[in-house]
Amino acid sequence: MVGDDPGLYFRATNYLCQAERMLGHSDPNRVPTYRRVLELAQKSFDLRDPRISRVAIPYEATTLPAYFSAAPATDDGPAPVVVLVNGLDSTKEHMYGSAHWEELAARGVSCLMLDQPGTGEALRLQGLTARIDTEAWAGAAVDWLEQRDDVDASRIGIVDWSLGGYYAPRAAAFEKRFALCVAWGANHDWGAVQRRRLEREGEGEGEGEGEGERPVPHYWEHVLWVWGHDDLDTFIAFADDVHLDGVVEKITVPFLIAHGANDRQIPLEYAHRSYDKAVNSPKRELRVFTPEEGATEHIGLDHLPHVSTYIADWVADTFAELGTPRTQ
Repeated sequence: MVGDDPGLYFRATNYLCQAERMLGHSDPNRVPTYRRVLELAQKSFDLRDPRISRVAIPYEATTLPAYFSAAPATDDGPAPVVVLVNGLDSTKEHMYGSAHWEELAARGVSCLMLDQPGTGEALRLQGLTARIDTEAWAGAAVDWLEQRDDVDASRIGIVDWSLGGYYAPRAAAFEKRFALCVAWGANHDWGAVQRRRLEREGEGEGEGEGEGERPVPHYWEHVLWVWGHDDLDTFIAFADDVHLDGVVEKITVPFLIAHGANDRQIPLEYAHRSYDKAVNSPKRELRVFTPEEGATEHIGLDHLPHVSTYIADWVADTFAELGTPRTQ
């Protein structure tokens, strides 16, 4: 019976949110499918992961949906926390399925899995589209975390993946309350990748060849939906500003860049660019995952636990270097 297998709802959440990701914005089944994903995730929390709870982050005139994983360390007092940020087409349920929060919890770190504007539930059910100034919603997340008795407000980090490799470094550059930042895929100049992708398609080179491979089949429909645009030419001009030149230079906290050597969506050169320009970070590190060890594809999806473990270790070690929890 279903009730005898707490892991069943966890697996079902993961499977269905992968299927939902393949549906276009215009598909009438997309929203009902996503609502079912939310139901499955909640059942999984109830049966398998009671330390995870659904929360709402006050943001402008509304709220941002998120899941909060309270590490066992919070039983003894405030613990450090990571804000985990989506990419272009992921959701907080993908974050849950990745189990990165579990790696963090084992190291004494809580995790806020956030559907920021342009992603997940915030986009699908609330119509909140992405914005270039990511520090706006990131700051709202920090405001909320600072009010929790189980959070060490002096050790709040931000970790991303994929397009989050733009979102999180931008947030850390301008929201100075973050204590560290991880770019899980260095999306240093996402706008330039979009221009090259469009030019390649216009030259008849086909879809998904080489740099800028499509993560979903309905790519441009999805991109316009995420950013709240309805004209591709206008959007491409807008996307020119989605880059980190002049931004990563403002990061003044420890900064890890994790990137696959064979990433076909984000050029490896962008990982080096983010690293080279982050000259004001007191602890910057570039970790490139190779074909020999695995995790060499986009965000390490060919060996995700390998990257997840590395990042969790770096986060825990860096928080430890930052000192003991601040008294609340």
